[in-house]
Amino acid sequence: MKLNAKIVCADGFIMSVQAHETAYCTPRQTKAQRYSEVEVGFPSEREDMLIEYAEDPRSPTETVYAWVPSNVVSLVIAKHGGMIAGELPPGIPRLAAKGAK
Repeated sequence: MKLNAKIVCADGFIMSVQAHETAYCTPRQTKAQRYSEVEVGFPSEREDMLIEYAEDPRSPTETVYAWVPSNVVSLVIAKHGGMIAGELPPGIPRLAAKGAK
């Protein structure tokens, strides 16, 4: 199973966004056409939009975030200036930072 490359945002925020049969996602299968909820992991800093999904909210940069709605992931990326690198599961629009490919 291939893992997605970490998302790197324009302001330096980094997070892992995964969806496959062993991840906390919906649907819970590998290679789905679209995921409505995904697993976020180990962000580079505390992100208030994610904290309610944290397995361990006391350690926000050292935990996994389960069943995060795809639209919340998009909002987090937008808040941090858009993506400059990384991969997203199907169903989450790639909000590239201005000038990024």
